[in-house]
Amino acid sequence: MTDTISGLWAAAATPVAPDGSIDHAALADHAQRLIARGCDGLVLFGTSGEGPSFSIAQRLEATEAVLRSGVPAGKLALGTGCPAVVDTIAMTRASLGLGITRAMILPPFYFAGAPDEGIEDAFAEVIDGVADDRLSACLYHIPQVSGVGVPAAVLGRLRTRYGATVSGVKDSTGDFDSFLAFRREAPDAAVLVGAEVLIAKALAQGGAGTICGMANLVPGLVRRMFDGPEAEPDMQEACAQIDGIPMMKAVLAAMTEEPVWRRVRPPLRAADEAAARRAAEVLSQLEG
Repeated sequence: MTDTISGLWAAAATPVAPDGSIDHAALADHAQRLIARGCDGLVLFGTSGEGPSFSIAQRLEATEAVLRSGVPAGKLALGTGCPAVVDTIAMTRASLGLGITRAMILPPFYFAGAPDEGIEDAFAEVIDGVADDRLSACLYHIPQVSGVGVPAAVLGRLRTRYGATVSGVKDSTGDFDSFLAFRREAPDAAVLVGAEVLIAKALAQGGAGTICGMANLVPGLVRRMFDGPEAEPDMQEACAQIDGIPMMKAVLAAMTEEPVWRRVRPPLRAADEAAARRAAEVLSQLEG
């Protein structure tokens, strides 16, 4: 029996220590804060968490620290996708070894233009290599960042081949037609959106929820999107304040008064602190 990601899941940001490592204590505190503020769970080391900027060992050590702090494994998922399929298998197995059954998995990235069949082969190799019925694989579609997407038909074929092990997909394109294509090709799979402004619209068309970065900052506003489209103008204004991961983290630093959040890993650069404080004021008003 596999677990499916549904509801409001935060794409958790990752605090970076002065030496470039992960600040385990700050990450654990943040995870607890997100759950306390109403998130159903959180995905560690996705895009908002700068996952590809950290090694597998770093990500797993930080995850263990979060678990030791008392955050239940059932409230966590890990971004385990790597350019090398063998590394994705290794990290996904290690995640299962920690009791975390949910994995958000990118296709192997770098080789843009890979054929659909090759992308399907890569995911199949991961699932066969992990070889664990507990696995709940949420495929991760963010081609504007990764360069390699998850074709809707590939999700459909993998769902047919592996059943609930391929539990769903996170569509971070912000394109509602892309969401609908996933729903058509895999109607029994959980299709989640990354674009917060689409949450209400997606739920009305059978969507399973969201994994999103704005939950780091305004989880109450994100939750209001589950009640209907009335909150959409506020969400549009909130999203307009954030132009990328550095600004998201700088605003988080301003809102929490925890400077650790201002740091990002190269090749990203820290956002302007004054601009972040102004954005934090707007977001605080919208959160209420």
